[in-house]
Amino acid sequence: MIVIFGLSAFVSWRLRSKFNEYSQVGLSNGLSGAEIAQKMLNENGIYDVRVVSVEGMLTDHYNPQEKTVNLSADVYYGRSVAAAAVAAHECGHAVQHKVAYGPLQFRSAIVPIVSVASRYLQWVILLGIFMLQTTPLPLTIGVGLFAVTTLFSFITLPVEFDASKRALAWVQNRGIVNKREYGYAKDALWWAAMTYVVAALGSLATLLYYLSILSGRRSD
Repeated sequence: MIVIFGLSAFVSWRLRSKFNEYSQVGLSNGLSGAEIAQKMLNENGIYDVRVVSVEGMLTDHYNPQEKTVNLSADVYYGRSVAAAAVAAHECGHAVQHKVAYGPLQFRSAIVPIVSVASRYLQWVILLGIFMLQTTPLPLTIGVGLFAVTTLFSFITLPVEFDASKRALAWVQNRGIVNKREYGYAKDALWWAAMTYVVAALGSLATLLYYLSILSGRRSD
């Protein structure tokens, strides 16, 4: 767990470092993140998704319910390699939505379950550990809920990697970036993807830890 925590901290630091670095690299075509996002949506035949600016840093995301590509101010107004990479990546999710990409559909379908599980998970786990000597039932339920959130973390991986793949292919094929800028964009998105990988591994490690507690109780 300590290794995972340290790795997570390193990857998060590295992502912010890369984003700051590539935010200083101006895009040769001078387009802003918002303009790139709108262009990618339109060229993929998507006209019912709005591109909007949201507060915060690295708060960029695609909302399939509201059909919005939400870009942080640095990305929305930015005219850098980092802005281009992030904007195209989020639009990659919109393209996934349009083509009914399987992993995205599955992830969206279990969001309500994950939301409920996340809301009560901590309390059920604590209750389960407290009552473990009496009955394993609460902890069993807690482990089941945690397994759902872990599954969600791993389903997220192909969704994120595919969105980056679509983004990189589009910015390269449409001449949004030159060869040097493409390398920077690919590097930035790779570090962004690593945050999801570490999160998934961390969730799995925690799940195995709770399972070991539960199995230890049952073997007594």
